[in-house]
Amino acid sequence: MLLCSLYLNKRCVVSHRTVTPQLRRELGVVGATMMGLGSIIGTGVFVSIGITAGIAGPSVIIALALAAFVATCNGLNSAQLAANHPVSGGTYEYGYKYLNPWFGFTAGWMFLLAKTASAATAALGFASYLLTTTNLIGSGFFVPTALVAVAILTLIVLSGLRRSNLINIIIVSVTLLSLCFFVVVCLPSAIDNSTQNLTPFFTGNTASLLQATALMFVAYTGYGRIATMGEEAKEPRKTIPRAMVVTLLLTMLLYIAVAVVGIGAVGADVLGKVTLQAQAAPLEVVVRNVVGSSAGVVLAIGAMTAMLGVLLNLILGLSRVVLAMARRRDLPGILARLNKSGTTPVWAVLIVGIAIALLVLIGNLKTTWSFSAFNVLIYYAVTNLAALQLPNHERLYPKWLAWAGLASCAFLAFWVERQIWLVGLALIVVGLIWRAVVRLLTTD
Repeated sequence: MLLCSLYLNKRCVVSHRTVTPQLRRELGVVGATMMGLGSIIGTGVFVSIGITAGIAGPSVIIALALAAFVATCNGLNSAQLAANHPVSGGTYEYGYKYLNPWFGFTAGWMFLLAKTASAATAALGFASYLLTTTNLIGSGFFVPTALVAVAILTLIVLSGLRRSNLINIIIVSVTLLSLCFFVVVCLPSAIDNSTQNLTPFFTGNTASLLQATALMFVAYTGYGRIATMGEEAKEPRKTIPRAMVVTLLLTMLLYIAVAVVGIGAVGADVLGKVTLQAQAAPLEVVVRNVVGSSAGVVLAIGAMTAMLGVLLNLILGLSRVVLAMARRRDLPGILARLNKSGTTPVWAVLIVGIAIALLVLIGNLKTTWSFSAFNVLIYYAVTNLAALQLPNHERLYPKWLAWAGLASCAFLAFWVERQIWLVGLALIVVGLIWRAVVRLLTTD
C-alpha cells in the first residue's frame, strides 16, 4: 500500500511537471536591465518623439516627464507583483492570482493585441531605415525585408534566452552610442537656437499635452518585458525591482535629453513634419540638417539596431505571455510546450513570429502607435488594480503608487483618438466572448 502510494505520488509530480514545465532562471540585474532598455529604446525615441512634437510642440518635454511618472508608478507596481509571483506572463498572471480570471484574460489579450502590432511596426521601421539609407526605398523590397527581419529574430529567440540576451546587449550598446552621438553633435546648435525653438514652451492646449502624454507612455512600456520574464530571473525579489528602477531612470534621462536637443536644434514643427512626410527617422533628419549626411548614417544605424532590439524583445515577451495563456488553456495547450532543455517555449515563439509576419504583410500600420497606447494603458490599469490587492507582507512600495498608476492609466487611455479607443473596447468584448465560449465548450 505504501509503495503504491509513493508510486502514485511520483506519477502526480511527473504529470504536474509535464503540464507546467518551468523555464530556467538565467537573468541577473544587468541582463534584465539590458532587456528592458532593448525593449524601450526603439520606436519611442526614433519615431514617437517626432509624432508627439507635431501634436504638442515643445511641451512634448512636459509630456515625457508626465509619461515617465506614470511609467514609474506602473513599473514599481509591476516589479513588486513580479517579485512575489515570478512566472512568465506578467499582468495576465497577476490578474488571475490577485483579481479574477476575467481581468487576467483581459490583460493578456490587450498585451497580445498591442505588442504584436508594435512588433510588426518595428520590423517595418527597420526595413524603412535600411532601404532609405541604401537608396532602395522604392525598390519593392520593403515588406520582404521586414519579413526577413522577423524570421531571423524569431530563429534567434528559438535558440534560447542566453544567446538572445547577448545579441540584445550588442544591439542596445550600438543604439545608446548613436543616441549619445546625436546629443553631442546637435547640442551646440540646440544652445544657439533654443530661444526661438523652445518658445512658447506651452501653448495652453491641455488636450494636446494629454494626447502626447498617452502616446509617449507607450515609449516607456518596454520595462514590462522584465516582469513578463520573471520566471527566468535569478532572485526575482531583488533582480526585478532593481532592473525596473534602473531601466526607467536611464530611459527618462535619455528621452528628455534627446527631445530637448532635437527640438532646440531644428524646432518642433520640423520634427512633426518629418515624421509624417519622410521615411527616415526624424532624429536622422535633424542630424543631417545640423551636421551633414555622413552623421545621418550614424543615426540610421542606431535606428536600425533599435528596431531590431525592440522586435527581438517583443518576440521574447509575447511568446512568454502566449506560454502563460496556453498553460491555463486560454490559448491552445500545444503553445505551452518547451524545448528539451527547458529554455524556450518553441511553439509559442513560432506562433508569435507568424502573427507578426501576417501583420507585416499589410505594410501599412499608421494607427498602430495609438492603438498600442490604448491597449497598453488598459493592460497597466489591470496591473495597478492587481497591485492594490497585494497583502502587506508582499508589498515593497506604498499603496498610493498603485492608486496613482490606476488613475493615470484609466484617464490617459481615452485621450487617444476616439476611433482607436472605440475599436479597443470592441476588441476587449470580442476577447471576453471568446473566453466565455471556450470555457463553456470545455465545461461541457
